[in-house]
Amino acid sequence: MSKVTEGPASATDLKMKSETKGLNFYYGNFHALKGIDMPIYERKVTALIGPSGCGKSTYLRCFNRMHDLYPGNRYEGEIRLYPDNTNLLHPQVDPIEVRMRISMVFQKPNPFPKSIFENVAYGLRVRGVRSVKVLDEKVEIALRSAALWDEVKDRLDQRAFNLSGGQQQRLCIARALATEPEMLLFDEPTSALDPIATASIEELIADLKDKVTILIVTHNMQQAARVSDFTAYMYLGEMIEFDATDTIFIKPKNQATEDYITGRFG
Repeated sequence: MSKVTEGPASATDLKMKSETKGLNFYYGNFHALKGIDMPIYERKVTALIGPSGCGKSTYLRCFNRMHDLYPGNRYEGEIRLYPDNTNLLHPQVDPIEVRMRISMVFQKPNPFPKSIFENVAYGLRVRGVRSVKVLDEKVEIALRSAALWDEVKDRLDQRAFNLSGGQQQRLCIARALATEPEMLLFDEPTSALDPIATASIEELIADLKDKVTILIVTHNMQQAARVSDFTAYMYLGEMIEFDATDTIFIKPKNQATEDYITGRFG
């Protein structure tokens, strides 16, 4: 196993929002993630990079227990969520509650076949919010946070599918934000978007980290360099190196990381 290189010196001044400890994950008999230890710092953007099939998305989906939806998958180890020190993988922890605390935005925009308003209100209704006033307020706050309110405020009753691709992705971000999550997971959120929409989402991510902790998977190393505070390089299910983004891209400590960053591998 490759030696994991971890941690900028300044990390001691930061607060951890989450932490993986000895995380293993199996698709049936396939050992997809191998003993991952990694911190996630509060109100920072952490990027996961590495070649296709290295385990980035698998790792990301452990945080909100998406793998529970398919039979034969299993976890070993812990994912701790602070400040309450909850092990998200404990059998007695409700995956639905985990997904309320840790929301996810997928690779392609996936709005529900509902109105713009009902897309954003969906999670709130699942949580039992019935007050029209509260729903109105929280939907507006979420849409403003996703930089979409001014574009849709006069057509909230229209179908979400009428929006452009970039707007649909921001709507999905608003939907994820509506339940006031503690963490936000992005799985290649701009890979299906044009450059203008991509720039808009990247600006939004920069704004959101003041409110929520973000973990993002990206194949685009330039994007990782632009949007993240910390970067982790993964290969074949292992965490090879984790450090401040500037360190990873300018002076990585692991030769394998340098080979990937410079294009000699991957």
